[in-house]
Amino acid sequence: MFAVAPQEVHLDSLTLAHRIVDIVEDKQAADIVLLDVHELTTLANYFIVATVDNERQARAIEDDLIEKLKLQQDLRPLSTDGLDGHGGGWSVLDYGDVIVHLFTEDMRRYYKLEELWNKAQVVVKML
Repeated sequence: MFAVAPQEVHLDSLTLAHRIVDIVEDKQAADIVLLDVHELTTLANYFIVATVDNERQARAIEDDLIEKLKLQQDLRPLSTDGLDGHGGGWSVLDYGDVIVHLFTEDMRRYYKLEELWNKAQVVVKML
């Protein structure tokens, strides 16, 4: 008898975005917003924006995202920026259709990403 390997289940982009929001929330990020930007840009379908207390917390969230998505979905970010602690308060993980932005409070106020994408539909907002 032949053993059949389990097929990988790839998440659609909205399900992936919700999974990422759950992971980010579990690590105590604040003011999490999931934006649907697919009608506004070809960069991604969804942006996740969250506030972290400091770069150490951002690194913990990044590590958890990378580990859990790799183990559960065999999914790695296409690119990352700010993971080395030199992000200046802003880290980005690009999962293709979903881009995660982790900001310190000061950097989030400075860059005002939600204002830049204010025409995007808010899918989830967690304070």
